[in-house]
Amino acid sequence: MDIAELYTTAELAQIKLEDSEVESLGGEVSQMVAYFKKMMEVSVDALEPTTHAFIKKNRLRPDTFHPSTLADDILEQSPDLEDRFICIPNVL
Repeated sequence: MDIAELYTTAELAQIKLEDSEVESLGGEVSQMVAYFKKMMEVSVDALEPTTHAFIKKNRLRPDTFHPSTLADDILEQSPDLEDRFICIPNVL
């Protein structure tokens, strides 16, 4: 990778480069660019889009309704009701 291009990229990314980092970073960036070029050679036309490589099945359970009488049981035990509300003494 060209040193001027490396400095320009670092400036755009708001990264301050030290002169001692430029040589090693240039080599590492060149390796990454070479790897990306290699990846571009792979044909992905026949692949279906996916959000995760290891999705096996949907982990959600079905949304089912289970009737409950819990509220009625609680209301039956309350000593003081007004409609379907439990009356309690004033605290203040």
